[in-house]
Amino acid sequence: MPAPTPDPSPSSSPSSSAATALSRRELLAGAGVGAAALLLDPRGSRAQPVAGRPVVFANTTVYSTADLVQHDAALAVQGDTIAAIGPTEQVLKAYPQAEVYDGRGKALFPGLINCHAHLAATLARGFNEDFGFPNSYRLAVSPNSLVSREEATLMAVVGAIEAIRTGSTTVVENVAGTANTATELARTGLRWVFAESATDRVGGSPMSPDILAKGEAPQFSQKMREDGLKRINDLYTAWHGKEQGRITVFPAAGLAENSSPELLRAVHDFAEKHDLGYTIHLSQSRAEVAYMQRHHGMSPVAFLAKHGFLGPRLFAAHCRYVDDADIALLAKSGTIVTHQAQMAGNRGVIPPIPAMRAAGVPIAMGTDNNTTDLFTVLRVALVTERARRDDDFPGMRPQPEDVFEDATVGSAKAVRQVKTLGTLEVGKKADILVLDTQRIHLVPAVRILSAWVHNGQPGDIESVMIDGRFVMRGHKILTVDEAAIIAEADRVGKRVWAEVQKATPIAIPGRPRPR
Repeated sequence: MPAPTPDPSPSSSPSSSAATALSRRELLAGAGVGAAALLLDPRGSRAQPVAGRPVVFANTTVYSTADLVQHDAALAVQGDTIAAIGPTEQVLKAYPQAEVYDGRGKALFPGLINCHAHLAATLARGFNEDFGFPNSYRLAVSPNSLVSREEATLMAVVGAIEAIRTGSTTVVENVAGTANTATELARTGLRWVFAESATDRVGGSPMSPDILAKGEAPQFSQKMREDGLKRINDLYTAWHGKEQGRITVFPAAGLAENSSPELLRAVHDFAEKHDLGYTIHLSQSRAEVAYMQRHHGMSPVAFLAKHGFLGPRLFAAHCRYVDDADIALLAKSGTIVTHQAQMAGNRGVIPPIPAMRAAGVPIAMGTDNNTTDLFTVLRVALVTERARRDDDFPGMRPQPEDVFEDATVGSAKAVRQVKTLGTLEVGKKADILVLDTQRIHLVPAVRILSAWVHNGQPGDIESVMIDGRFVMRGHKILTVDEAAIIAEADRVGKRVWAEVQKATPIAIPGRPRPR
C-alpha cells in the first residue's frame, strides 16, 4: 500500500517551479487535447457520436456472458445504455439513423472492473516488484518525498490511461487523500470507485518483519481515526454520484493490523448508512498474520469477524495467508475477496483461490501497485490457479470464462453495480471493449475469449466505450493528451530516480554486484 500523496515538497527540482506547475496543471486538465481530438479519430471520422444519436456495432461478435456469445450480430447503444442486441439486419432496421461502427473482424466484450488499484504507485515501476512485501530495500530517500502533489497526480493519470488501454472501464482507487487527484482522474472518462482509506494505528506502515521484531503492542489514535473519517465523509459529499453517476465513493479501512475495533465499526456503519461497499487490505503478509496472533490472539480474518466487519458489502484485498478457518469465516459472511494475481506472483505467493472457490467465497480481481493492466492479471490468475490446484487431470480448471467472469461479474458485485455492469445485456450500461480479432496471435480461434486470454495482448483492444462515449477509439485516447502526459511523467521519473540512486545505489537482489 503506497504512502498518501505528499504535499508539494521544497526539495523538488526546478521542474516543480510555479511556472512548470502551472503548465502541468494545464496538461492534467486536458489543455493539450483540443476539441478536434475529442471529436475526430485518426482517419478524420467522428470519434464521438452526435449527441442523442444511437451507435450500432454491426456484423460483429457479442460476448454478452460466458454462456451467451452471438456471432454476426449487432449491438445498439442509445445514450449511456445498451438498447438492443440481435441480428445485424434487425438492429439496423430498428435504428435507421444510427452511426454504424463496422464490427467485422471484431468482438465486443464487457469492460473489466479493477477492484484494487493504487495509481500513483506507477512511480515505482521497475523497483517495487522485486524486493518482496513490504519492500525490503532500504532507500535513503523515498521517491514519494521527491514529487509534488501535482507530480503524484500525474503518475495517477498515467495509471488511468494504462487502465483504459488494457481493458478496464471501472477502477477502484484505494488510497488516502483521493481528493488530491479526483478532478484529474474524473477527466479521463473512466468509471471510478474512490475508496478513501483511513487508519488509526500510530506508526501505521504495512506490517513488516522489522516492525514485528520490535514486539510493540498497537497504539491507536483517536485523532487519526477522526481525521480519516472526515476525509471519507468530505469525499463522499463532494464526489459521490458525480460525472453522470460514473463516480461512487466507498469508505475503506487501510489494513487489518492498522485498524482499531472503533475504526472498523465506523467504516462499516458509514457503508451501511449510505448503502455502499467498503474494503480493506487483509492477510497480505506473514508478518501481518503473526502480529495479529501475537497482539490480538487471532488471525486478521478472525479479528474482522469478531468486530462485525466481514459481510457481503466488504471486498477484502489479497487474503494470501488464510487457513481453512479463515476461509470458512469469509464464506459464511459472504465477504468478497479481490485477487491481485500478478502482484501476488511478484510477492512469491498465490492465495488459496481453489479452496476459496470450493467454500463459496466470491472472487473479484484487481491490479494493486505499479501497473493497472487487469488483462494481464487474467492470464496470471488462470495459470497460477491451475498450478495451485491438485486436480486428477490438471490444466482444465479454471477456464478463461471463469477468470473473465471474476473480473467482470464478480468485480461488479464487489462495487455493488452488478445490475448495470459486468455483462453486455440490454438495459445495462454501455461499458464496452472492442477487440480486433484479426491479429496474428488470435487467428485462428475456436473460442475467441480463450485465444485472447491465453495468447492475446492488451493492444488487441481497438476501442473502449464507457457510459456510451468512446474514451479510446482506433487505439487513440480521446480524453487526455496521452503523448504529453507520458513525456512529462518520463521527465519526472528520471529526475526522481536519479536522485534516489544517487543517495542509495540499487543493487539487483540475488545477483553479484559488478567488480
